[in-house]
Amino acid sequence: MLKVGVTGGIGSGKTTFCKKLAELGAYVLYADDFARELMVTDKQLIQEIKSVFGKKAYLESGKLNKAYLAEEAFAKDRVEELNALVHPVLWERSKKLYKIKEKEGYKVFVKEAAVLLNNGRPQDLDYVVLLRAPEKERISRVMDRDKTKEQSITDRINKQPDFDELVPLCDFVIDNDSDISSLEEKAIKFYQKIAIH
Repeated sequence: MLKVGVTGGIGSGKTTFCKKLAELGAYVLYADDFARELMVTDKQLIQEIKSVFGKKAYLESGKLNKAYLAEEAFAKDRVEELNALVHPVLWERSKKLYKIKEKEGYKVFVKEAAVLLNNGRPQDLDYVVLLRAPEKERISRVMDRDKTKEQSITDRINKQPDFDELVPLCDFVIDNDSDISSLEEKAIKFYQKIAIH
């Protein structure tokens, strides 16, 4: 089974690209969604988050206190602390998931993550795809999608890596500077290219 990493900044089109790959037969692991799931289901991780960020990190119902955690992580510059707790569990669990999906007969396993290349290129990936889009377009897309203010999106962009510097670590760079159907067409071409091997 081929392992593909898909990365790019917020609003670059990762989800649209990956949804098309899933339609074509790939299994897609969305790292952010999986991380959020683990943060409320993995008992050891829950304990670690509580010990580092306090019991306020969770509501009485057991759900994440997203507002509190976002304030602690982003406003107080503790994102790296949170990532250091979540990411090792995430990657360990995704390895297990890979084996399950391989047994189920999938030919392509896609890992979608904005932080995919933060520590260099992962050794276990056959291909890395970087999605790029002009910053103005990314901001307007996210404003439409999340109904948030421009400044908060700019702040998030500024906390993400400079993806242009990561180009040498990637096998494919896909520019998402047109409409959705154009990006989906690029996803189809990419899938056809790799799935032959």
